[in-house]
Amino acid sequence: MRSKFSGSLLLLLLLVSTPTLGKTANSNLETLAIKATSANSAESAPAIAELRSMGPSGLKLLFQVHADEINHQVSNPMAAETEEWGRLKAALDAVSQQKDSYLAGLYWYTDFNQAKAAALATGKPIVSLRLLGKLSEEFSCANSRFFRTVLYSNAEVSRTLRENFVLHWQSVRPAPRVTIDFGDGRKLERTLTGNSIHYILDTEGKAIDALPGLYGPGAFLRLLGQSDTLFKESFKTSKEQSASSLRAHHRNSVNAINLAWVTDTQKIGGEIPKDIRIIRNQDGTPQALAIASLAITKAYSETTILRSMTAGSEALGAITDEAAWRKIAQLHMDDARLDAQSIGLIKRQTQKVLTAAGSRRSSDKELANLVQKLEMNIALDTVRNEYLLHTKLHAWLVNDVRRHDLEAFNNKVYAELFLTPASDPWLGLFSPETYVALESSGVSR
Repeated sequence: MRSKFSGSLLLLLLLVSTPTLGKTANSNLETLAIKATSANSAESAPAIAELRSMGPSGLKLLFQVHADEINHQVSNPMAAETEEWGRLKAALDAVSQQKDSYLAGLYWYTDFNQAKAAALATGKPIVSLRLLGKLSEEFSCANSRFFRTVLYSNAEVSRTLRENFVLHWQSVRPAPRVTIDFGDGRKLERTLTGNSIHYILDTEGKAIDALPGLYGPGAFLRLLGQSDTLFKESFKTSKEQSASSLRAHHRNSVNAINLAWVTDTQKIGGEIPKDIRIIRNQDGTPQALAIASLAITKAYSETTILRSMTAGSEALGAITDEAAWRKIAQLHMDDARLDAQSIGLIKRQTQKVLTAAGSRRSSDKELANLVQKLEMNIALDTVRNEYLLHTKLHAWLVNDVRRHDLEAFNNKVYAELFLTPASDPWLGLFSPETYVALESSGVSR
């Protein structure tokens, strides 16, 4: 892989330094991008493999050569799905290793060592996605499918990821998939359970932050920006000072999230429990939360440190019911707004179902209603993930012994945060102790 990557760099240098040879090389590269969309798999497969081996420059080349058709499809979500477009779309997805990549233009490494090498070479941090299933497949887990629609297809999010980060994904395990047959020709296919998480890592693969589940585009961009700033600032200080600053960031983030939660609760007319006291600055602005139960012990241990950092979110979680969550989500709708590209992808994916029910006018209304409901659900996911889950991750990134071992840390996340431990091959969907009145409990192997 390294020799091919070096070869592509040499080719680019030759293009600049030798005009005559540059024309020939350009022609060869253009031919390669055209072959990748050939109807003859014996011709397209090796071309796609070669473009993939070139890294991000291979994907960029494919976009440049086929720019007119890609732009046409992006601008016209209802455009016909021709065989030629199907082959181009498949080539883009194979080179990028992401389904529906024609909107995002993102190159994803699937080898972690290659991602770290690219991060070192470019001086960029890594965004490492862990998911169930594969990002390049239709039926990856629900979180990752929404990432493709809500985040990666968003013009600003894709630009930020493409320009500022090295991207990597890794499948934790296959996504459980179910088909429901109604017996009259109608079928539903879905995936069951499964969560995904974005890790923002330094060039050595150590975690700067971790974003659990789905966030709205606005919130996702804001958190990416914070991590990018932390990464850049780390080069200005020693490793010890950088590590200390990162721990302080996570402690301050827990405090800021809890204070934001209290503020939101007050905005929706909720009452703050008596055992939660708001400590204020001299000017009256909130500084921190004081939890009465923490005064019981002064013992210094990993458990008590973690407890002190998460006590605020646990206390606030106990008083935030479903109705309150929905009201809080309404306060953060701007973070969940979808852009034209995301809505275009949704329109393309749902056009057959929506138009089958009635006229074009009614389908447009149904699409608007669908997007409105989706944005509400995204806002709800965003505040829940930030207030309930991100606070725990901040605490773990300060004090958990596994925080510098990404694989061990990710195992903890899936076991203790997502509650789908690797030790349970059925992901909580089956128990031999539960009787379902089916032969072999409906299980086949």
